[in-house]
Amino acid sequence: MPKNLTIRLDDDLAADTEALARAEGQSLNETVKIAIREAVERRQKDPAFRRRVHQIIEEDRELLERLAK
Repeated sequence: MPKNLTIRLDDDLAADTEALARAEGQSLNETVKIAIREAVERRQKDPAFRRRVHQIIEEDRELLERLAK
């Protein structure tokens, strides 16, 4: 199910994003979705990021197990 998301960009970033969308022949919405998707994919490939995520998973697991007692 699609989720609506509101973001606030400073004037320069908004103008750059609009220019990028126009140059690519895409909607602003599509340009932002692609940028977010690319950022997520980059982070998923980053070993340091993956270690942080696994650390958070372990911390959350410990907390949930404590609550389940």
